[in-house]
Amino acid sequence: MLTLYDYLPSQNAWKVRLLLNHLDMPYRTEIVRIFEGEGQRPGFLAVSPTGAVPALRLADGRTLAESNAILTYLAHGTPYSPADPFGQAKVQQWLSFEQDHVASIATLRHWTLTGKLARRAPALVERLRRVAHKALAILERELAERPFIAGDTYTIADMSLFAYVHRADEAALALADHPHVVRWIARVRAQPGFLGTVYPYSIDPFSGGDLP
Repeated sequence: MLTLYDYLPSQNAWKVRLLLNHLDMPYRTEIVRIFEGEGQRPGFLAVSPTGAVPALRLADGRTLAESNAILTYLAHGTPYSPADPFGQAKVQQWLSFEQDHVASIATLRHWTLTGKLARRAPALVERLRRVAHKALAILERELAERPFIAGDTYTIADMSLFAYVHRADEAALALADHPHVVRWIARVRAQPGFLGTVYPYSIDPFSGGDLP
């Protein structure tokens, strides 16, 4: 059976939970208390070189880290990954966009919800806000052209982007200014097997600290 190394408030980990739910795939969970330093223990670093969640252990013992890599592996041969090389590459294009641009939304949201924003350099916060606003503007333009980000069908690219984009309001980024993004969010929510549970950072009393 698969083992998912998880930290419940992480939306990166949520992406993997979402796909596993879509696939109705059984797995066991091992919680990693990242703010208490568990991610930096040698045993977990052997699984995830950066010490970050999520990570996945296969039934044969092999391990895989990074949420988008895990999504790509799990979606292979399923409706959530295109069968043709070009379609696969388009999905990878948007997975790369998520890591390069949407990560700014994730960081701002985390700092806001855990009280860290005031401790960050204003110039850094402003730079991340510019990147986040640009990311939302790009998604707004692209989603005006098609129902899902990589084409006409729902894929892991949508799952990956959705994880933090649909929580952008929690980073003081107004989703209402992006109506096509809002309609895309509704389409993702309407997918069979959608996983609506989101865990707040408040369930972890250590989340207000910085990662080791």
